[in-house]
Amino acid sequence: MAKFVIAGRADCPYYAKTELLADYLQKNLPDFRIHKITQRPEVWEDWLKDVCEKNKWSHKNSPIIWRELLDRGGKGLLLGGYNEFLEHAQLYYDVTSSMTTELMQVIAQENLRTHIEKEQEEEALKTCVNPLQIWITSASAPACYNLIPILTSGEVFGMQTEISITLFDNKQAEEHLKSLVMETQDLVSPVLRSVSICTMVEEAFRQAQVIVVLDDTTDKEVFTLEDCLRSRVPLCRLYGDLIEKNADESVRVIVGGKTFVNLKTVLLMRYAPRIAHSIIAVALGVEGEAKAVLARKLKTTPSYIKDVIIWGNISGNNYVDLRKTKVYRYESAIWGPLHYSRPLLNLIFDSEWVKREFVETLKNLTATGRQFGGILAAHSIATTLKYWYHGSPPGEIVSLGILSEGQFGIPEGIVFSMPVKFENGTWVVLTDLKDIEISEQIMTRMTSDLIQEKLVALGDKIHFQPYQSDTELHKKDKRISLLITDDSQEGQISDEHKDLVPDEEQDLITSDTADFQNLSPQTTSEKPQSLEFLNDFESKTVEP
Repeated sequence: MAKFVIAGRADCPYYAKTELLADYLQKNLPDFRIHKITQRPEVWEDWLKDVCEKNKWSHKNSPIIWRELLDRGGKGLLLGGYNEFLEHAQLYYDVTSSMTTELMQVIAQENLRTHIEKEQEEEALKTCVNPLQIWITSASAPACYNLIPILTSGEVFGMQTEISITLFDNKQAEEHLKSLVMETQDLVSPVLRSVSICTMVEEAFRQAQVIVVLDDTTDKEVFTLEDCLRSRVPLCRLYGDLIEKNADESVRVIVGGKTFVNLKTVLLMRYAPRIAHSIIAVALGVEGEAKAVLARKLKTTPSYIKDVIIWGNISGNNYVDLRKTKVYRYESAIWGPLHYSRPLLNLIFDSEWVKREFVETLKNLTATGRQFGGILAAHSIATTLKYWYHGSPPGEIVSLGILSEGQFGIPEGIVFSMPVKFENGTWVVLTDLKDIEISEQIMTRMTSDLIQEKLVALGDKIHFQPYQSDTELHKKDKRISLLITDDSQEGQISDEHKDLVPDEEQDLITSDTADFQNLSPQTTSEKPQSLEFLNDFESKTVEP
């Protein structure tokens, strides 16, 4: 008995004709057996090359047919391609094919669709057998407590995808993590295969497919801004080495929180270059805060406000862009169906509120060192993950921190929040948006701080110097000149010059070193927990 193996490109019309002829022979000849192999067009050539090298054959086209002798063993005997199989069928079995070219092409396209559907079914089965491996760092942080119920609800990855969660933190947090594991098991989630803890650094991110990097506990971080920037490097280097060594090749890393988010993201990219394209920073938290402030002003629901764009440093100097923002289902004299929207700036008649109070409110909310509440941080991370896997709502703009490649005139090599959309398991930067140009002064302010953060953290710059425009320097000179006047004159002149900052700069939500210093007492008697975590494993080394 002989078995013929017929392999070809899934969309090849000659494979389709060969396949139907072989099916006819198998149906009518008791000792004739066939085995079919199809490959996607983009991988066919590589697959064919490997098969030919393995068997020492020479063949370049689709299909390829060989004969395996079931009763003798040994390697297969190459028959050839489409023409050789037709000759073989006619010579030995007196059977030929009269299929038309049009029918060959139709069947070829059906074969391709069937092949893709089969691959998708196999991937779904693999997911059922092997759950999605999710690792959460700094798992003792409040955001983790709120994130777990969302992940186990099935809303993020789908009810058909089982997940396995590993909580990663230092040894001191082990008891807290154990109680968190018990509470997670009590949820009795149908998508949760397992939940475990890890405090051993060498085991971190083993086979991880999703890594959620949360804010480190900052209660004890009492250094200067420069010390705080530099303290991020050891932990990011550790994480980067572990991800390179232990994580799955398809791992996706999402950095959330409100402590130097852009900096941590770019450092992880530096120390995990293999998967740098799969590391992103969450900006939806700042976007949500902005929508909530606007909704309170308009007396509407925050979810009705769409397309708020966050530019720049997620946890520092950023620009909240309302030029594309729309409001749906707004109660006013003009009313429309659910898909009807109106430009937000046409509904807020108090332009001074937008330029001053709105900016000041967001500045206080986004100041460096301020923390998101656990609920907001968890929801922002979960929503971004959902978009990453299943796509963002059609037509909706999403803000995301990614590595700049020069879009919108942003310098390359820094992580910058910009407008994107999610589709097909990745994101696309919306470079085709119109009327979203940012002034050179605002762009320089945002990029200058991000570049300095990176330089200071890596030791290439000693001191962080917040960007100051010519207007601000002029204002500073005015203030210095006031020191030689009496107190009453000083108060009057200060009022006269309080509006020296142009409106476009007032739209920039800033947080400089003053914000950080006000929140961090300048003592050195305590260490940040992130450094304690490293000290737990200071005797460990990570091999690349």
